[in-house]
Amino acid sequence: MSRLPAATHDWLAGPGLVRLWESARKRLEGNGFQATGPVRLSGLAVQEKNDLSLLLGKPITGAAATVQLDSLDTRLRSSAADLGLRDVLQELGPTLTDRRAARTEAQARRDQVWPSLASALERCQLTNEDWPWRWYDGLRRTGVPNGVTPATAVRTLQQAVHVLTLLFGPGRAGAWGRGDLAAEATGSAHGLDDGTWLARLVQRGIALAHDTELPDDAAGRRALWRLASVTPDEVSSTVLTYGRRPDGGGWRERSLYERAVHHVETHLTLRDLHALQLSLPAGTLIRICENPRVVEAAADAACSQPLVCTSGSTATVVLTFLDALAAAGCRFAYHGDFDWPGIALANRVVDHYSAEPWRMGAEDYEQLAASTQARNVPQHPLTSPPTIADWDPSLAPAMAALGIALHEEATLDLLVPDLA
Repeated sequence: MSRLPAATHDWLAGPGLVRLWESARKRLEGNGFQATGPVRLSGLAVQEKNDLSLLLGKPITGAAATVQLDSLDTRLRSSAADLGLRDVLQELGPTLTDRRAARTEAQARRDQVWPSLASALERCQLTNEDWPWRWYDGLRRTGVPNGVTPATAVRTLQQAVHVLTLLFGPGRAGAWGRGDLAAEATGSAHGLDDGTWLARLVQRGIALAHDTELPDDAAGRRALWRLASVTPDEVSSTVLTYGRRPDGGGWRERSLYERAVHHVETHLTLRDLHALQLSLPAGTLIRICENPRVVEAAADAACSQPLVCTSGSTATVVLTFLDALAAAGCRFAYHGDFDWPGIALANRVVDHYSAEPWRMGAEDYEQLAASTQARNVPQHPLTSPPTIADWDPSLAPAMAALGIALHEEATLDLLVPDLA
């Protein structure tokens, strides 16, 4: 229930005093709720001048006014409000926040992050090793990532110590699945997923424990987990392929061969790739596309040429498959989307695997753009900064000139015959 009389509350909350209360609130929240010091209001409207004059008991006629908060506090106490400035602001809402105290408290919590980590290390069973303290020193130098609260930092660092103790402590239990290890330490099977701060903390520790460099790619991180007898998830990510007819008598090779014979696409996991024997005739041409729709169209048309789809990324499973094909002596031809992310992805594949461009030149783009316009196909504008195509420096200027993004769906009538 409001302590202000209703009429007084309504008048004080009126538009003529809104800016005064906003400025006063900001000052009180910043100085520990002390009604001291001035606030200055400029560009005053007529109603603001009238209401300030009534509130302060003196005429305000200029375009600006300076209000001393101690005088305002006294004036409010002797008025119909019968409350000081702090109480009036509380009544008008929202609730005041002591920002200075909040900053002090937040700093105190931040100051506890590293003593808490040191304490966790001292209690764990790794103190006879040198690397945990080098891990600690390195983390102190790099600090806590932006946006991570002190409470979250303390919890995550303690979880990291717990994980490293499970992996390297005297009671270690041999091999772990990464999901099982994450669930044990965090209660969630996804607690050690790639990209999480906890995963990065643990990987730093594993690298130091094995005196190796911290990897900067997904394949290297998987290898690092294996050094600590942690098995990464090798079944959730897949690479889409079509028309692969490998030599070899194993059931995996026969299954892949049969699916190709019957014009059926195949999703391969990393586990599949580790077990497959990809023996192919030297010089076999493997076409690479970006969009799964190309694979679908090739299967519908019963095409015979082998095809690998990146699904718009160079994920570990995709690169592992392409690496295996390259090691088997295959050569590559690449087609992707005519947009800037598509060109960036094409650069990575073309450069890494010496792939030939497959209908990916400036002339191909211009002809495809003219064809889609003639067929009244909906146009999509190019966005983001341009990317130079390493295989054709004239492609980016041609794309920038037309400003049209052309995705692989628009060129199926050209790609599918190539695969036949």
